[in-house]
Amino acid sequence: MRWIGRLVIGTVLIALVLVAGTAFRVWQVARVTDTATVDAVVVLGAAQYNGVPTEVFRARLDQSVFLHQQGVAPLIVTVGGKQEGDVFTEAAAGRNYLVAQGVPAENILAVEEGADTLESVEAVARELSARGLSSIVVTTDPWHSLRTKIMAQDAGLSANSAPVRSGPAVWARESQFKGIARETAALLYYQFTHSSHDVSFIPSL
Repeated sequence: MRWIGRLVIGTVLIALVLVAGTAFRVWQVARVTDTATVDAVVVLGAAQYNGVPTEVFRARLDQSVFLHQQGVAPLIVTVGGKQEGDVFTEAAAGRNYLVAQGVPAENILAVEEGADTLESVEAVARELSARGLSSIVVTTDPWHSLRTKIMAQDAGLSANSAPVRSGPAVWARESQFKGIARETAALLYYQFTHSSHDVSFIPSL
């Protein structure tokens, strides 16, 4: 029976190494900002209330405005559908916010689809492909960057990331720890299942 114990210990060690390695990659990519010139800056949606983006969403949108002004991409893509009872989609709320910040409407593409990260990324990939575009910089929370990049690459896009450096997602160490833990779990879940559902058992902040 000794071999069973060794098998169990070996399995546990492999699992721990896998989780630790994934968490390190989440943390590592979160620290990198890549602003190479691309076709589009893609802003991952977040909550909005009656068309008004939350602080988390505004931080992502403000980052996209900065990147656009720096000449990283001529096009900003907002993405995200709406919850039951919502009047606005996340994409539409983002587009309206960007216009109010002075971004020309013709430089914004609102992809009003997606109830989770994978659905949103795949919707963006379809829309950009139809326009002959394929390279993006993803703007989202730091800890969300690695999973979004991998999903975008799996969808056929050439993806870099320029995560936000301000806002609720990066203010407190507690939110940083929860973000890394949540994204580690979500990334492992995606890599094993390629599911279109985000992991939600670690609450977002």
